[in-house]
Formats: sequence, C-alpha cells, structure tokens
Amino acid sequence: FISFNNIPLELIYSKKETWSRLLQKANIIKDFDAVNEKQIHSAIYKKWLSTNSTSYFNFILKLAKQNFNLDSSNFDENEKTMLLMLHYDVWQSAGGFNSLEDSIKQIGQNKTLVNEIIEVLEILIDRISFKEIDIKLPYDQPLKLHARYTRDQILVAFKMSTFEKRSSNAIGVGVAENKNLNTELLFIDLIKSEEDYSPTTLYDDYAISETLFHWQSQNQTRDDSGKGLTYINHQKLGKRILLFVREKSTNEYKNTNGYVFVGEGNFQEYEGSKPMSIKWELNEPMPNYLWKESAKMSVG
Repeated sequence: FISFNNIPLELIYSKKETWSRLLQKANIIKDFDAVNEKQIHSAIYKKWLSTNSTSYFNFILKLAKQNFNLDSSNFDENEKTMLLMLHYDVWQSAGGFNSLEDSIKQIGQNKTLVNEIIEVLEILIDRISFKEIDIKLPYDQPLKLHARYTRDQILVAFKMSTFEKRSSNAIGVGVAENKNLNTELLFIDLIKSEEDYSPTTLYDDYAISETLFHWQSQNQTRDDSGKGLTYINHQKLGKRILLFVREKSTNEYKNTNGYVFVGEGNFQEYEGSKPMSIKWELNEPMPNYLWKESAKMSVG
C-alpha cells in the first residue's frame, strides 16, 4: 500500500490509529479486540519510527514471530537489556507487571497487532541502508555505532532506567551520567529551535570534521572544578564520554527524532568556562549524512 500510493509509513501512523484499525474501518478485515492497541500504536509511531537499528529491530522481530512467548532465563545480558528497551517502547513507564517477562508476554495478547508489528518491522529493516558497528566498552550494552535510538532506549541500555524505575534524565536533559559505569552520555541537537531551547541553552554544537566534534557544556560547568575537570581528565579517570547526535528535536511529522550513536569522544582541547567549549576526537567517523548536516550548520 505505501509503495503503490507513495505514502510514508510515518504519515499513516500520524493519524493516531493502527494500520489494522484503518483496515477494519474500511471493511477490509473484521473487527478485532482493542487490547494493547493504543500502546502498540504508540510504540510504532513514537519509538520505532524514531529508531534505526538492524540488531534491535531483528531482536523484536524474532520475538514477534514467536508471539512474544519467551523464557528470559535463556537470554544473555544484552538481550535482557533489549527486553527492557522493548518494555519502555510499548508501556512507556516503569513496572506495571510482576516481571519483565510478563510485560513482554502481554504484548502478544493481540494476535492482529502482533502481525502488524511483524509487517512494520520488516519494512523498517528493509529500508536500513547502513552497517552498524560494534563499540568496545568495559561493560556490556546492546547499542551499535551509527544506529539511531530514542532517549528512553539509550537510558535503558546504559543502566540508568530499570524495570522498577525510569531515569530522571528521560526528558529534556543534555547530559546523563552513570557513575557506576563511569560513563557520561552527551545528547546533542545540531539544529536548535528557539521553541525548544531558551537563549541560555542554545549551545554551539557542530562537527569540525568527520572525527572531531565541537561541543559546548552546560552553562554552570567550570574548567577548574567539578564536572569540567572530569571532562579534561576523563582519560586519566577512566571515564567514558559517549556522543549521541540528532539533526533536530522533531521531524516533519512533529514526531521526536532519535539520536545517532556516533561513539566515544576523547578530549582534545577546550576554551572558556561556564560554559566550556570542548573538542572531542571520535574513535570512528560520523555517518556521512550527519556530518554533512553538521558541516552546514557550522558554516552557517
């Protein structure tokens, strides 16, 4: 349907109904149970259409093809983390079930919508045109370089959201730190609108080259104390700085954009204080399309 009519998947789901419900209203299929319908529509529209990851989509697709019946004891740590990412994708809140396994099994209660999930994921996987890259970190996490993820998925991956508690960094914060992992995440928008940012938070963030990124810290960050010193000395401290970059906060359908995982940053130099302007050297080149978008902004 979307190929024949040249209608984007995003436009279909922006109508606030599942594809199956649209078919039912057009008398193409019989009426079906509405259990989980609102949640699955939201997962597709607000989460998976903002995500772009072959490994994560294939993981969910495999679960969907077995109707989300699972024994979580057979999963490794990264797979369990992706189960929790999926929990937040669908239910969008902490807990609510006796266990994570029960949460995932509940997704399979509506067979019509499970089939729709399979169709959508196969379309999304088919249109991915890049190769994900593994990243070496001193701990396990399932995210891949150059793939795109929502903020909630990222916070789960780095153990900041748990089944029992959603991270307080889930909305609108430019940095998130897990001290147990000695890791800080930088969430970066290349294009900042005055609607989303105050004049004091229009930070100057852009790529200088494919592997060198200019990032401006929060306004309170000093170069002679606290977090500012941890940025300067992060390699000595064994602290990992990981960059997640997106073009802008929302897309043309007014839906929230996911972040591209561009990798680990290594401190090169800085200027100023409150805020600090820091240059991070990336271990891997940024994706070409993202680098071009950032280059346009820096020239501008």
